[in-house]
Amino acid sequence: MSSKSVLYTSSPLLASKTPVWRSKLIVALIALAFTGLAVRAAYIQVYANAFFQRQGQVRFARTLELPANRGRILDRNGLILASSVPASSIWAIPEDVKASPAQLADLAKLLEMPLAELNKKLGDEDKTFVWVKRQLDEPVAQKIHALGIPGIYQRKEYKRKYPEGETIAHIVGFTNVEDKGQEGIELTFNKELSGKAGSRRVIKDRLGRVVEGVGEQVPPVDGKDIQLSVDSKVQFFAYQKLRDAVIARKAKAGSVVVIDTITGEVLALANYPSYVPDKRQNLTGEQLRNRAVTDTFEPGSTMKPITVAMALEAGRIKPQTLIETGPGRFSIGGFTISDTHNYGTLTVEGVIQKSSNVGALKIAQKMTPHEMWDTYVALGYGQKPKIEFPGAVSGRLRPWKTWRPVEQATMAYGYGLSASLFQMAHSYTSFAHDGQIIPATMLKRSEPAVGVKVFSPENARAVRRMLQMAAAPGGTGQLAQTVGYSVGGKSGTAHKQVGKGYASNKYRAWFTGMAPIESPRIIVGVMIDEPSDGKYFGGIAAAPVFSEVVQQTLRMMGVQPDVSVKPQIITQTVEESF
Repeated sequence: MSSKSVLYTSSPLLASKTPVWRSKLIVALIALAFTGLAVRAAYIQVYANAFFQRQGQVRFARTLELPANRGRILDRNGLILASSVPASSIWAIPEDVKASPAQLADLAKLLEMPLAELNKKLGDEDKTFVWVKRQLDEPVAQKIHALGIPGIYQRKEYKRKYPEGETIAHIVGFTNVEDKGQEGIELTFNKELSGKAGSRRVIKDRLGRVVEGVGEQVPPVDGKDIQLSVDSKVQFFAYQKLRDAVIARKAKAGSVVVIDTITGEVLALANYPSYVPDKRQNLTGEQLRNRAVTDTFEPGSTMKPITVAMALEAGRIKPQTLIETGPGRFSIGGFTISDTHNYGTLTVEGVIQKSSNVGALKIAQKMTPHEMWDTYVALGYGQKPKIEFPGAVSGRLRPWKTWRPVEQATMAYGYGLSASLFQMAHSYTSFAHDGQIIPATMLKRSEPAVGVKVFSPENARAVRRMLQMAAAPGGTGQLAQTVGYSVGGKSGTAHKQVGKGYASNKYRAWFTGMAPIESPRIIVGVMIDEPSDGKYFGGIAAAPVFSEVVQQTLRMMGVQPDVSVKPQIITQTVEESF
């Protein structure tokens, strides 16, 4: 078949003449479009270059933080109490996770996480980032990496370790998952321990992988080490003996404080119950609370030596001044104050030895409330302790102008004011340091502390002799005696406050003292909270812990024994006035 030729020129459409302006318009429009594209390109490349670069950086550029290694916490001998070790944290891009049920089960097992919880974390596909679990040990992280699950990634971090565990938990405290101090020394010195993080600018792809490094790298500055005054061996022994006593006495809790009387260094500060700092699951406030500095209570008879010391300093009495305590009761302001026995006439030394409430209040009546208040303040009562530790409380000491006569009387034997165990032990440095109260510290200090005079050296030594009598046969603290060292101290027993009154069957037992008595090197304070085995007097519940801690601590410090005979075995019941 032959094709029929077509003459296009014969087409009516082609034959019609097109206006010249139309073709020019089309060409002009095309030229204008290209001009607009050229202008836009020039704008993007030249004028708005910074804006678009920022947008690209927002989407793909990242500043990686280079974490600083947190400083260590050391004891006075350089033993590590807290340090940071490398750890891996697991994160994921949920929409990219591709795992079989068996792989997810294995992952949940390695993470020690319920499978349902893991599935919940990975179930939101709208998220591009989710933490799965922070700070895993390296062996576990390696096993997770070996699973080869797409969308599961790891990031290197640091994890805090506490080798001494529960024995020193209330001192060092702990950090959170971001490595920030939350309690104890970790909180107090968080800035010094943290150091300064570095940084690195990189380009990442959508999977979070580093493609290229850009800019200069700023290296991290590691945190400083903090060396404490605490001796970990003394701390361990004090905690061990305290724990045993709390359990044996069926008590609620207990605390021990050990202070160096020359430097003011805190050698031990133990509490029971305690906790493991790096395993804090299911903890309660009972375990976390550092009772030695945060709990305050009426100190009872441990205040009587202070009452005597202030009266000696004021010149109102002498050690051999006679005080009539018979018939063992004294009425004032509608209240009757009693002793456990009718001791009759006692010397001032005898008042401390027998722990007479009546004798103590009669000594207090020889002074004005203002004089007593001034001495309490000078010894640190009613004030927040100046020590490198969070949570230390001030206790309660009301202004002297508000004291009624009965309140002045009860303060003489430790009722009507409150203090922590740390405050009580610290105030006794005024006796051990020849009348000067010295500043306490949680940091290692090599030079002797400079104190502030409260009592004369003669009066301080006179009170030390009375404390020695109180811990000797015939005193209320006989069980505080120890092998090889002379000791002196005062027991105390106080009813616990319940609301506005006192519980008839709940007590706190104290013992605070020092050794060796002629030239003291340490002060030890012991508190047993709510002993419930029937042996609630301070001379029975707290004094034996004092004895054991003193003996072991002085041996560790290399202090030569000053007593060649063993302490007398006590068989009689030890009692004291409340």
